[in-house]
Amino acid sequence: MRYQPNPHFMRLFELFTSAPDSIGRTLQQELGQAHSDTPMLVATGTDLVLFPGSGRPPTAVDFRKGTRGFFEITAVSHLGLAIPYLARLRELDHPGCKNDARELIAQCRVVQDFNSVSYWRDEVAAVAWRGHEEKITDLVGYTCATTADYLERAIENPKLLDFAYLRANLLEGDGPDAIPVSFNNMMAATFALSALDSIHRTLKWLHEQPIDWAQLMVLVVGTAGRPSAGLTWQTNNVCSLLHEASGRKLDPARLIIAPAAPTIDLDELADGEAGARIESRYRSFWYSALSSVEMSRLMWPDYPAFEKRIDRAPVVDDDTEVVTAMPIVRSVDDKRAIVTRLRYVMEDPAAQIATAGMQFVLDQLSANGNRPELVELPGFTDTTYPAGSRG
Repeated sequence: MRYQPNPHFMRLFELFTSAPDSIGRTLQQELGQAHSDTPMLVATGTDLVLFPGSGRPPTAVDFRKGTRGFFEITAVSHLGLAIPYLARLRELDHPGCKNDARELIAQCRVVQDFNSVSYWRDEVAAVAWRGHEEKITDLVGYTCATTADYLERAIENPKLLDFAYLRANLLEGDGPDAIPVSFNNMMAATFALSALDSIHRTLKWLHEQPIDWAQLMVLVVGTAGRPSAGLTWQTNNVCSLLHEASGRKLDPARLIIAPAAPTIDLDELADGEAGARIESRYRSFWYSALSSVEMSRLMWPDYPAFEKRIDRAPVVDDDTEVVTAMPIVRSVDDKRAIVTRLRYVMEDPAAQIATAGMQFVLDQLSANGNRPELVELPGFTDTTYPAGSRG
């Protein structure tokens, strides 16, 4: 017979914890109502929504997929992974490996022919990329042409898909048959370009909002990339972005990462009543996480307190063999740290892929008044991509 708790004990449990009118939930609701004027920022995997409080309407910005050029530059960045992935499929004797390679070759040629300065300047027209359109065109043309050429040769000569050869001549670019610009540099550049526009737009929007950062309530909801990613301050790129935007005034203890909380349909916010219900739900959710904090301080003030701290990022040097957190990039030439970040975000399921190119760009934008023209980009600023591969 399957065990079932005694209903009398269950009712006792529900009175404090799980009933809609339980003692715990009642306190959470009261705290939410008492702080209904406090601003709340809700971050999803793609949007930031600010609820100013006092019944004022919310405002929002799409900081990721709405970024102009996000899909284009990310598609090119992925070519640095596509060849190694095909190499691994070949090792596993996957029957569709050659067909996949030929399809990728064909699409690279299509994009190569379509790629032009006018497309990046006039259609994508990303504000943070102004002045870089010719170089972006060269980067994209070079990457597509190199990918197609490499795979065409690899179909005839499988040696090119041996990982030792591939690492030296394609990824690192220091082998005897190395390509002109390594794909490590290319991936660093495309990650940084994507981060540059996204961070620039988001910082601009945040600085335009009347936010009391010291009092701000923050909820980071839903998934961000992989289901296992972004569950801590150190692995969620929104946390460091908001911390820098606030001038480091945001209290880490007031930021709650809640992947189980529902995300927001921005269209619903246009309806005033629906928007008010959504805001109320999030405020209640925030205090469901924080009400115990207030109570613990009232109940045990003479015992050691918990303090949420932001750990310093580790530095990578020539002798570093293992990192346990995302390393810091110290300069545009800090190749070992830059590539270590690429490896880190792929190797740690808790990491968000986008964080690979974010920190160095965020630090520079924060230090330079959010002026993208003053930012140096790894794999881009000091790197020349061969011209002649444009459409």
